[in-house]
Amino acid sequence: MNRQQKYLTALFNLPIFTAAVLILLVGPALAQEWTLDEDQRVEQPQPYSPFVDQHFSQQVFFGDTHHHSSLSMDSGLIGNRLGPEVSFRFARGEEMRTSHGQRVKLNRPLDFLVVSDHAEYLGIAELLSAADPTLLATEAGRKWYEAMKAGGEAGWDMTIEIANEFTTGEPSFRDPTTERTVWDRVVDIASQYNEPGKFTAFNGYEYTPAPDGNNLHRVVILRDGPDRAKQIVPFSGFDSGDPEDLWAFMADYEKNTGGQILAIPHNPNLSNGVMFAETVNGRRMSRDYAERRTRWEPLLEITQMKGDSEAHPILSPEDEFADYETWDVGNLGGVPKDEEMLQYEYARSALRLGLKLEDRLGVNPFKFGMIGSSDTHTSMSTMREDNFFGKLPHYEPSATRYNEMLLRNIETGEIMFSAWQTAASGVAAVWARENTRESLFDAMARKEVYGTSGSRITVRVFAGWDFEPEEVERQDFAKQGYARGVPMGGDLTNGPAGKAPSFMIRALRDPDNANLDRVQVIKGWFDGRETHERIYDVACSDDRAIADRRCDREVGSTVDVADASYTNTIGDPMLTAHWEDPDFDPDQRAFYYVRVIEIPKPRWTAYDAKFFGVDMPDEVPMTVQDRAYTSPIWYTP
Repeated sequence: MNRQQKYLTALFNLPIFTAAVLILLVGPALAQEWTLDEDQRVEQPQPYSPFVDQHFSQQVFFGDTHHHSSLSMDSGLIGNRLGPEVSFRFARGEEMRTSHGQRVKLNRPLDFLVVSDHAEYLGIAELLSAADPTLLATEAGRKWYEAMKAGGEAGWDMTIEIANEFTTGEPSFRDPTTERTVWDRVVDIASQYNEPGKFTAFNGYEYTPAPDGNNLHRVVILRDGPDRAKQIVPFSGFDSGDPEDLWAFMADYEKNTGGQILAIPHNPNLSNGVMFAETVNGRRMSRDYAERRTRWEPLLEITQMKGDSEAHPILSPEDEFADYETWDVGNLGGVPKDEEMLQYEYARSALRLGLKLEDRLGVNPFKFGMIGSSDTHTSMSTMREDNFFGKLPHYEPSATRYNEMLLRNIETGEIMFSAWQTAASGVAAVWARENTRESLFDAMARKEVYGTSGSRITVRVFAGWDFEPEEVERQDFAKQGYARGVPMGGDLTNGPAGKAPSFMIRALRDPDNANLDRVQVIKGWFDGRETHERIYDVACSDDRAIADRRCDREVGSTVDVADASYTNTIGDPMLTAHWEDPDFDPDQRAFYYVRVIEIPKPRWTAYDAKFFGVDMPDEVPMTVQDRAYTSPIWYTP
């Protein structure tokens, strides 16, 4: 018996009170002297803990990568008085007051946030409010200052005038010293709120060119802290409206600072066919262009407040869920859209086109992962239907906000979009090891991400060549997925002869939101001449069967529109699936992504109608089925 065993034997034979006093008296001394005898040391050939050598992603983190504070021109000049400090505090879970004084709070904090204010005229509203002498020394600055003081129509005209310069790319005011000062402040604020392991505040901004009103905007995200971020000032649409020049700037950033950077295009549905065009500056797309695009833009934002860009009913007529929060009548400048433009504006058709271009170029320029984010301009990332505070400061909850004009047709002056068409969307979800800038950025770069239209649905998918049906229920589901397959965002290549890809899928509802209706696999492929798509329901709630690739009946609805309520008495909180592609051709390039659909619930318009006692027109939708879209997994022969 060694000395520690003798001590414990004696201790446990003492009366309870005496033993307790003894522990209190000698505890500090024992803490210093209690050491293992040599014969007690354990040398294991393999560690007992199964987790010490697991270095794959174990957690999903939810956040917003597209967010504007009062430092953005089209926010600060139209009533937002809340700076990036409020943006971060709100995202971290604090109760705040909106620009118009309403109390607001998230039901749960976000895990990360990119305050991506427009690089063009960054901080202009504050400069005008402070009568910045450098700005007021210019003719444009003096005119804007007087218009801002006058307010009313003069203020709106000034804002529209400045916004038009985003389209022309020709600013009336630029000052390098001012741009440096404002950017350094932005970086310092992000540093203040970044707390590794708890909350990530990224350095980032929005690059905002809109030639002819076509949306070519990108959110630019840095992996790095102030030591590298302050070596630059944001590259803006005033420097160049050509995304290729942005990529050159990004390459220089990495070369000169040793940092890392990526860009995320958004709102392809407002680009009038330009975002995924096959021609670039009037020329046929080259391999060099394709390589650089896929290198610098690994992700696409496919759902946000200005509509959903996953699929369109004209492009996907067999997809009953394609017509979701659809914006398809024009671009950001109010220029009407032609139907042939649609194929170059939606994620699914772009993924299909990428397969075709890869056959010609040897590189897929549209090999992107998919996320959602908000594009809020209120400093408040509110993406739930029952907590939606609008896209712009003057669209806060009110009895009339649903009917406000959002965008006019530039040719006819008619309303193109009204505020009721705004979606309460979306959320970026990232599978990573830890909540840090480095870990989250690396996951984005490898496309292990997905997007939701507002709910914090958890979804995970692995593809491989030998997954068996029962494995989706294994407790080490993720370990097996990584060891023998690839996660979302990954690549499959030639498999064993006679084998088709098999998929393990898990989906879990947001614990504070609606049950799940179904899980689907969306497949696209290229047959050597044309591209195709097909939808497979692979899990149906409520024990529904699958017949002809679809759940055999609809899930139904429990929504009471008048009461803006619903129940989770239909649908399932969790759905799992093992699916093997029954139509696999090993000679054809293909992609697969998972779409998870919730049961119906009230839309934000229904919550407004109940709260304010408003009767809205029949055209205003009152229900919604939120969904999640994973990044694809690609198969290449």
